[in-house]
Amino acid sequence: MAASELYTKFARVWIPDPEEVWKSAELLKDYKPGDKVLLLHLEEGKDLEYHLDPKTKELPHLRNPDILVGENDLTALSYLHEPAVLHNLRVRFIDSKLIYTYCGIVLVAINPYEQLPIYGEDIINAYSGQNMGDMDPHIFAVAEEAYKQMARDERNQSIIVSGESGAGKTVSAKYAMRYFATVSGSASEANVEEKVLASNPIMESIGNAKTTRNDNSSRFGKYIEIGFDKRYRIIGANMRTYLLEKSRVVFQAEEERNYHIFYQLCASAKLPEFKMLRLGNANNFHYTKQGGSPVIEGVDDAKEMAHTRQACTLLGISESYQMGIFRILAGILHLGNVGFTSRDSDSCTIPPKHEPLSIFCDLMGVDYEEMCHWLCHRKLATAAETYIKPISKLQATNARDALAKHIYAKLFNWIVDHVNQALHSAVKQHSFIGVLDIYGFETFEINSFEQFCINYANEKLQQQFNMHVFKLEQEEYMKEQIPWTLIDFYDNQPCINLIESKLGILDLLDEECKMPKGTDDTWAQKLYNTHLNKCALFEKPRLSNKAFIIQHFADKVEYQCEGFLEKNKDTVFEEQIKVLKSSKFKMLPELFQDDEKAISPTSATSSGRTPLTRMPSKATKGRPGQTAKEHKKTVGHQFRNSLHLLMETLNATTPHYVRCIKPNDFKFPFTFDEKRAVQQLRACGVLETIRISAAGFPSRWTYQEFFSRYRVLMKQKDVLSDRKQTCKNVLEKLILDKDKYQFGKTKIFFRAGQVAYLEKLRADKLRAACIRIQKTIRGWLLRKKYLRMRTAAITVQRYVRGYQARCYAKFLRRTQAATVLQKYWRMFIVRRRYKVKRAATVALQSYLRGYLARNRYHKILREHKAVIIQKWVRGWLARTYYKRSMHAIIYLQCCFRRMMAKRELKKLKIEARSVERYKKLHIGMENKIMQLQRKVDEQNKDYKCLMEKLTNLEGIYNSETEKLRNDLERLQLSEEEAKIATGRVLSLQEEIAKLRKDLEQTRSDKKSIEERADRYKQETEQLVSNLKEENTLLKQEKEALNHRIVEQAKEMTETMEKKLVEETKQLELDLNDERLRYQNLLNEFSRLEERYDDLKEEMTLMVNVPKPGHKRTDSTHSSNESEYTFSSEIADTEDIPLRTEEPSEKKVPLDMSLFLKLQKRVTELEQEKQVMQDELDRKEEQVLRSKAKEEERPQIRGAELEYESLKRQELESENKKLKNELNELRKALSEKSAPEVTAPGAPAYCVLMEQLTSVSEELDVRKEEVLILRSQLVSQKEAIQPKNTMTDSTILLEDVQKMKDKGEIAQAYIGLKETNRLLESQLQSQKRNHENEAEALRGEIQSLKEENNRQQQLLAQNLQLPPEARIEASLQHEITRLTNENLYFEEFYADDPKKYQSYRISLYKRMIDLMEQLEKQDKTVRKLKKQLKVFAKKIGELEVGQMENISPGQIIDEPIRPVNIPRKEKDFQGMLEYKKEDEQKLVKNLILELKPRGVAVNLIPGLPAYILFMCVRHADYLNDDQKVRSLLTSTINSIKKVLKKRGDDFETVSFWLSNTCRFLHCLKQYSGEEGFMKHNTSRQNEHCLTNFDLAEYRQVLSDLAIQIYQQLVRVLENILQPMIVSGMLEHETIQGVSGVKPTGLRKRTSSIADEGTYTLDSILRQLNSFHSVMCQHGMDPELIKQVVKQMFYIVGAITLNNLLLRKDMCSWSKGMQIRYNVSQLEEWLRDKNLMNSGAKETLEPLIQAAQLLQVKKKTDDDAEAICSMCNALTTAQIVKVLNLYTPVNEFEERVSVSFIRTIQMRLRDRKDSPQLLMDAKHIFPVTFPFNPSSLALETIQIPASLGLGFISRV
Repeated sequence: MAASELYTKFARVWIPDPEEVWKSAELLKDYKPGDKVLLLHLEEGKDLEYHLDPKTKELPHLRNPDILVGENDLTALSYLHEPAVLHNLRVRFIDSKLIYTYCGIVLVAINPYEQLPIYGEDIINAYSGQNMGDMDPHIFAVAEEAYKQMARDERNQSIIVSGESGAGKTVSAKYAMRYFATVSGSASEANVEEKVLASNPIMESIGNAKTTRNDNSSRFGKYIEIGFDKRYRIIGANMRTYLLEKSRVVFQAEEERNYHIFYQLCASAKLPEFKMLRLGNANNFHYTKQGGSPVIEGVDDAKEMAHTRQACTLLGISESYQMGIFRILAGILHLGNVGFTSRDSDSCTIPPKHEPLSIFCDLMGVDYEEMCHWLCHRKLATAAETYIKPISKLQATNARDALAKHIYAKLFNWIVDHVNQALHSAVKQHSFIGVLDIYGFETFEINSFEQFCINYANEKLQQQFNMHVFKLEQEEYMKEQIPWTLIDFYDNQPCINLIESKLGILDLLDEECKMPKGTDDTWAQKLYNTHLNKCALFEKPRLSNKAFIIQHFADKVEYQCEGFLEKNKDTVFEEQIKVLKSSKFKMLPELFQDDEKAISPTSATSSGRTPLTRMPSKATKGRPGQTAKEHKKTVGHQFRNSLHLLMETLNATTPHYVRCIKPNDFKFPFTFDEKRAVQQLRACGVLETIRISAAGFPSRWTYQEFFSRYRVLMKQKDVLSDRKQTCKNVLEKLILDKDKYQFGKTKIFFRAGQVAYLEKLRADKLRAACIRIQKTIRGWLLRKKYLRMRTAAITVQRYVRGYQARCYAKFLRRTQAATVLQKYWRMFIVRRRYKVKRAATVALQSYLRGYLARNRYHKILREHKAVIIQKWVRGWLARTYYKRSMHAIIYLQCCFRRMMAKRELKKLKIEARSVERYKKLHIGMENKIMQLQRKVDEQNKDYKCLMEKLTNLEGIYNSETEKLRNDLERLQLSEEEAKIATGRVLSLQEEIAKLRKDLEQTRSDKKSIEERADRYKQETEQLVSNLKEENTLLKQEKEALNHRIVEQAKEMTETMEKKLVEETKQLELDLNDERLRYQNLLNEFSRLEERYDDLKEEMTLMVNVPKPGHKRTDSTHSSNESEYTFSSEIADTEDIPLRTEEPSEKKVPLDMSLFLKLQKRVTELEQEKQVMQDELDRKEEQVLRSKAKEEERPQIRGAELEYESLKRQELESENKKLKNELNELRKALSEKSAPEVTAPGAPAYCVLMEQLTSVSEELDVRKEEVLILRSQLVSQKEAIQPKNTMTDSTILLEDVQKMKDKGEIAQAYIGLKETNRLLESQLQSQKRNHENEAEALRGEIQSLKEENNRQQQLLAQNLQLPPEARIEASLQHEITRLTNENLYFEEFYADDPKKYQSYRISLYKRMIDLMEQLEKQDKTVRKLKKQLKVFAKKIGELEVGQMENISPGQIIDEPIRPVNIPRKEKDFQGMLEYKKEDEQKLVKNLILELKPRGVAVNLIPGLPAYILFMCVRHADYLNDDQKVRSLLTSTINSIKKVLKKRGDDFETVSFWLSNTCRFLHCLKQYSGEEGFMKHNTSRQNEHCLTNFDLAEYRQVLSDLAIQIYQQLVRVLENILQPMIVSGMLEHETIQGVSGVKPTGLRKRTSSIADEGTYTLDSILRQLNSFHSVMCQHGMDPELIKQVVKQMFYIVGAITLNNLLLRKDMCSWSKGMQIRYNVSQLEEWLRDKNLMNSGAKETLEPLIQAAQLLQVKKKTDDDAEAICSMCNALTTAQIVKVLNLYTPVNEFEERVSVSFIRTIQMRLRDRKDSPQLLMDAKHIFPVTFPFNPSSLALETIQIPASLGLGFISRV
């Protein structure tokens, strides 16, 4: 497609502008070839006619689509030109606050003039190992690329940092070196990386100064080579310096400063060690006050001086040498204050005893007179003689300044030499990375010799840069097999030739310097004569004969010739140097030594490396025959040689370019000046890179990326399985001009503008699709709207018509109602008249009829009452007669029955004395059974007798007849006697009549007595009711007061509880922080321990000559040197085998500084722990005091519960006795019953047994109920007990163990002993209190027994009384007892009404409980009686049938079944016995050579831990402390050795973490401590350790488990880290959601071919693998949850960190992908039942970041929603995501700057960390909750596969 075709209506272009450099405009109509004017519409709303150049007819530059604006790489832009580059940089810098941008191979860095949080160690870790194009542009990305290419290609690298003064070159170079130091580490113990970084403060203090453009401007160039060994760890460094600006020592322009070191010295002048320097304020010295700005805002020179001295110390410069450096620097300051007095025009003098000069001489150790003489004179040597000539004041001043500059330059070189010596390493250097921090192209109003040299160096660097870019382009084209066409690029070789060739500017300058009378003017004339009009790059100013112009690659520069010769010569009077060489100050002559090497202050050996020439420096002495001219080189010559050596070094390395841009000249933060930026972009070669790229095929796409992006432009039939062929077919249809693109092997290359054209086609296609969708949606919406309107109209019509109908119906109803009203009103008038007449008639009738009826009624009533009187009189007479008869009869019956009862009672008493205890409890039970048995026997006898009676019936009949006759005679006699008795009866009746009279008299007396009693009772009841009312009022008042007191107490309690909860939470947080700090310290200790092992091995290798055979490595030092108190015996026993196997090995001493630091840290932790414990105790005391009143009532309740528990125990004992009696009854029945009835198998026997069994079961149920009640009482008692002291030893032990598990300091064991003593004293006091309470309860029980005996006596007395008297007596006794008891307790609790009330409440509760028990016992007795009745009935029914139906022949003996008698196994004790000499074999087979995979699959989890503990048990059983110590120490050391050898294997680390925890749990479970024995069986409690307390070893094992856990986390992090970014961010889990944007040269230098192979499924499979391995190894569930939480934290942190550093990932579609991926991870948690592990919460920042990418970001409501939603993200993270948000399609909108500022304003009060990235290396503190095992030790079998046949079970 032709370029002119893109200039259509609404196309946007760039036009030149004098103010903004380039301005955006929009075409108002299409451009047609031949048009001379373009109609444009500017962004500010104006229309403009843009006239095309008639000669070139060049069209304005097209503007890139908005979707491409803000790209990370400028080469990704479709249109590559200056305005596009400038606009892209401006958008990234101003809108997105991004200071780094790629431009192909160049990193463009814009100085923000503000401190940004993007250089922390977390950022370094995020960029480490990443590809250059995968992350956002950063200086760390360039450093990582250099480091990676050095390791991959084994080629030295260089990072070239250039730019103007103030652009940030020094800071960029510093950050690059910090990256190398952090990522690589050092290969020795000297921490070389710290020394490399420490060189920066030194070089900045002596080589940097404040200028008008930069507060910390480097006034020299430096090239630092950072050396690496074969493992690519830093081993040393070397520094080269170039062209120090010496003139700054003696002169500074306005608002500038001298070098920082001078102001640092003046700021520290008051220090005692600096008194001898006699310094003061910087304004007191000529060399530091000329600029008028001695202070830099925000910089403390005194603190900077301390940093400088600290850096010198770190680099090995001793204090004496440091003071020597400061003496020389102070001498230079005093030398600047030396003044001269003119004697005449040709001579001058110094005032006598001039103080500044005397101070200078004292500091330098030279003679005052000699120095004074040679400052005012000079020596002239001719061929014949030597003259001493005085000099003028101006010459003397210049000579003084030259001397000062020379001394400073020598000191600068001396410091550089010694820094290099300190950074040198004896290890051979394998490769290096050079960092070049050099001045950029400079042009000022007055340009002199320094600017000339700087621009000359930049010409050389630009040439090298152009060649490198050209070479990379050629390599890329050849790699993709694209036809290579020569690209024309700017070659600055002519300019370089003008400067350095023969008869060039430098050559003519050196020649003029050799001339005796050479001047700047004569040199300028030679330049004009040689180059003017002969070289197009050399020009002469029109108005000056002392200047020349050179056309550099960046711009034309005019140089002033004045001062060129003097600066090139660098002349210093030789006599002054000789005076300084004769100084008594030893360091000063050392600076001026030519051949001899300066004495090193670091005692380091010489590096052996010949350094490149440093500028400026003295030439070395040659042969004696050489002339002085030959060994004195000019500055220009030296600089040229150094530059050539530098270029040779750079050409031998792979360069990486960093171009620093200064955005404005006023140091305003994030302010972009387009003019200044364009100047620097042109000067630094960025635009040249763009031009070279644009000349070829700048846009490059892989086939897959092209297909994904432009799939919308393809039809279904165009899509083939071959992506490459598909892309080719589509491009041939879309772009007809085949020259606009080329197909490579893996990429498609496009000319400039073609990607924009494709983007336009894609946008048009999407726009058409959107229009179609909108059309359909709008039609559907309008259709819905129409239907709604139609439905609404119909509804309105319906309601209107209904309203009209209702109105008409209302009218009809009103008409009808009026008619009805008229009808009823007329009817009412007529009816009222009728009613009046009728009422009068009825009234007359009623009065008459009433009179007649009343008369008849009175007559009937009189007759009825007479009948009633008769009825009641007759009835009373009949009842009176009946009652008298009945009373007499009842009285006779009572007397007779009383007599019979007394007889029966006497018999019962006699029988009761002869039976046992159980017959008394169940009286009548055996008697009834015996009676039943006797009845059965009697019936049998009667049955036998009946047969005999039947046979003798006839005889009996005859005898009876005779008897009847005799009876008849006897009856006749008795009839006569009855007549006599009738007379007696009449007399008795008379007596009865008398008795009735007496009875009536008695009744009348009784009635009068009862009436008096009733009156008394009523009076008493009235009095009681009054008292009750008063009592009720008092109770209400009391309850109100109690309610208020309770509410107040409740409020106080709630307040205290809230405070306690808050302080408890704070203490828990402090405890977690302390635990984390401790575990980090433990991790550092383990790291130092490993380092100690490595150093020991290295020393062993260095000392001992390696011999063939096996060599054992030392693995015992870690336990011997542990800070957790291993005894010396362990060390002695461990050293014995070590000495036998390695006799020549010497033990390396422990690092005492580290040990003292650790010891100090332990002391601090102990103090903090003690403070926290005191605070906790104080809070507990406050809470206990607030609850003191509430503790009294539970104590009383506790006593009552004790009493009730005793009662229940008695009931339990009675139930046991009842059960025993029933068993005896069963036995007695089986012995006494008839054999045919009670034989086994008989139905009667079975029924009897079933009944007795049911009774027994019922008793068992009652027993269980009693036990349940008892347990409830005990639990209530424990709950009510006061909690003011921690007397429960179990809780104490649990707390102690919890403290140990959480990693508290081992020295807490001493505090535990003191606590135990305190608790023992408290326990003794509580024991005494308990004994007193028990004694009181025993007294109460004794009194209750006495009361019981008294009640029994009263009961016995009452039994002898008649029933009525018995009841009254019992009631009287009960009333008396209760009254006495109430009086007693009223007196007892008279002083304390609350106690009395609690006593009454407890009394009522006790009565209720006793009544419930009584009811239960009654139910039980009734049930037993019922069962006995059923039993007796069934016996009676079955008796006859059993005797008739059962015959002896039917009873057959059942065959006896054979019984297997098992062999009794040996009773194992859960111990394993082994010999002392087999210990190493045991450790080797069980730990060192054990394969975790086989053990985890085939054997029980934790088997090695069980075996080791059983061995420890046997050693404990033998009471062999040496064996226990040796085994435990060997176990710990062997586990460490295995983890060191196979520490990167997840299965191994997981296996030993599980076994270590199981071993730790076994030591706790079988320790014998009550806190750990709660869940043990009785058999397990028998297996507890008996002789040794292994608490200290438990602490060591806990620390070992922590180390293994941290190692496990590192292993899984190393496994997961390569998967996370690819699986969570890069892989499209939901296909087609996200599109691929155009990219630049991304992944151009990727060291990994393709990392995009990992998906989310890969991560989930890996998580499943981790989880299954941990479950197979039997890891504790709580520990698995902690590991899963840590894994999810790593996934979330790494994903979020990469999201925050990748602009291409911050889009709406990527937010959807992330949320889907997170939902899959949550689903995995649900499947594994790990939702409560806290893992989901660790993903909350990532979830909120994904939501932030998807929510609306326009209005204030959106801002409020974002602020409330993103509570897990920091303010910096929220702003960063909003700044990075990038639309993938044109339909998305960018986040406005105003919206981001609104977010910042709303979040300004939020107090969160300013850190941008999450700490992906953070490890949560781990805890090991106690998890006892239910596995019995005696059941464990040792498999033969372990090879442990030498141990045996005990």
